[in-house]
Amino acid sequence: MASFIAALHFLRFWKNTRDRFFLLFSLAFSIDAMGRVALGLMSLSEEQEPLVYLTRLLMFGIILVAIFDKNRGKK
Repeated sequence: MASFIAALHFLRFWKNTRDRFFLLFSLAFSIDAMGRVALGLMSLSEEQEPLVYLTRLLMFGIILVAIFDKNRGKK
């Protein structure tokens, strides 16, 4: 639930500023929320469990891209 609320929070900031940073953060937290819902609803075997954590890897990758994009110099 917290990831979903964070996604909505960043989406609101994106609507006000149109800054790509907030859009990417909203996307990252939306992916995290969906991954956590899937983890809660599925009954996974031990072999399938690491696949669910790929959503967190994707989430953190998007956050890193957002941070690098925000901090790179304007040309």
